[in-house]
Amino acid sequence: MIRGAVFFDVDGTLVPGTSSGQHLADRLGHAELCRDAEARYDDGTLTNQQASVIDARGWTSWSPADVRGFLDSLPVVDGIAETVEWCRGHGLVPVLATLAWDPVGAYLCERFGFERSCGPRLEVVGGRYSGEVASHLDEEGKRDFARGVARELGFGLGECAAVGDSRSDLPLFAEAGLAVAFNGGPAACAAAHVAVEGPDLRVVLPVLAAWQARAGR
Repeated sequence: MIRGAVFFDVDGTLVPGTSSGQHLADRLGHAELCRDAEARYDDGTLTNQQASVIDARGWTSWSPADVRGFLDSLPVVDGIAETVEWCRGHGLVPVLATLAWDPVGAYLCERFGFERSCGPRLEVVGGRYSGEVASHLDEEGKRDFARGVARELGFGLGECAAVGDSRSDLPLFAEAGLAVAFNGGPAACAAAHVAVEGPDLRVVLPVLAAWQARAGR
């Protein structure tokens, strides 16, 4: 029986100490540009769309297969597979709600068993990335994606949980029935119902279990 969903962020949450975009930029050859764009997004001087346009240019002429190979070395926290399994065993559909590029979400769904993911998409022309963004996604779009998934499952966001760490999670945190800051920054921790830290995602499981018990799910 499905009792709700848990929406997990990727960068800074499942991917610690860096971002999936920076990991890929290091291998695609535009690390400094990506690092600067991400820093300016974090301090509010660039929008997510502006940062995405800058990063996308560095993907020019690379193929999806190239990127898929680079993702095999993506650093992730411990306990992801076990957390996904726990969620499914307790009637909670595990979903990725992220601003990471679409290939990152697809890879993590394949590797760990998340139900689905969102993310901005890059344009592919003739089997290679053109350096253009095909579809943008921002913080509100991430929340709207979660709303849509919850609605398809027969729930509102108030009956679902969200796990994240940064400013991109704030709109979703504002509507989730349970907002968990996992290794969160100040803004995420202030907006969350609960803040936890550690190198293993399973630290969120007691919080999810207590929330389910309170709700009688």
